[in-house]
Amino acid sequence: MSVSPAGAAQSSAHTLDYVALGDSYASAPGVPVQVDDTCARSSSNYPSLVAASRDARLTDVSCAGATTADLTTGQNGSAPQFDALDGETDLVTVSIGGNDVGFTTVLGTCAQLTATDPTGAPCRTHFTGGGTDELQKVIDATGPKVTQVLKEVRERAPRAKVVVVGYPSLLPDSGVGCTSASVPFAAGDFAYLRDTNKALNAMLKQRAKRSGAAYADTYTPTVGHDMCAPAGERWIESLAPESPAAPAHPNAQGESAMAKAVQRVLSSCGPTRR
Repeated sequence: MSVSPAGAAQSSAHTLDYVALGDSYASAPGVPVQVDDTCARSSSNYPSLVAASRDARLTDVSCAGATTADLTTGQNGSAPQFDALDGETDLVTVSIGGNDVGFTTVLGTCAQLTATDPTGAPCRTHFTGGGTDELQKVIDATGPKVTQVLKEVRERAPRAKVVVVGYPSLLPDSGVGCTSASVPFAAGDFAYLRDTNKALNAMLKQRAKRSGAAYADTYTPTVGHDMCAPAGERWIESLAPESPAAPAHPNAQGESAMAKAVQRVLSSCGPTRR
């Protein structure tokens, strides 16, 4: 576990007890400064930035590669992420679902298929050729798992404010792609992958609402800063990162944008402690 320096300062007011759960979009692999090699966790990830803005005591157990199941079982020898929660927890953020869907693997598959039809949509054909969108099926199947995660969070941290954090805009929202060796997708697949990104977020938003949790939209504020954007404007790195970050993941600017999205939700919700 990593504890934010923000939580070290004591005051007469109650110090917010914040627990961050989730996968690599929360842990921020590659983003300086990496403070946990096992889980590829950064001191500049969105949980750390949110904690600093709230003078919160942060317990960050986010871990690259985490699935919904890993929150219960643990991974890489680490304790289950759920173990960080208790009755004193005031705030919980949850970034989860992308690895259950296998989105990183999907991107790799789509990149490999590009050569077969670079001006077409070979990835979409691959995943929908049987008459059913296989990725949408997996997203739908992940929904109940997310609901179970939120149920477990509520049971372990009954008075906490819970925020489900969505995934940022990985590819152009217009559906029109870019020609780049580091963004190697067929012309017709950009729109399909964009739609899959949106479908995953729609599921997360719906499951958050059903479970009484808030939802932080990180997609909208990152539109125009996807992996096709020029250097300096790119907050999501391509498959060949030019700034410190994992492929197809937020860089430091992207993590900052995600933090601001969470902060907006918290500001609109009023006091965190119940």
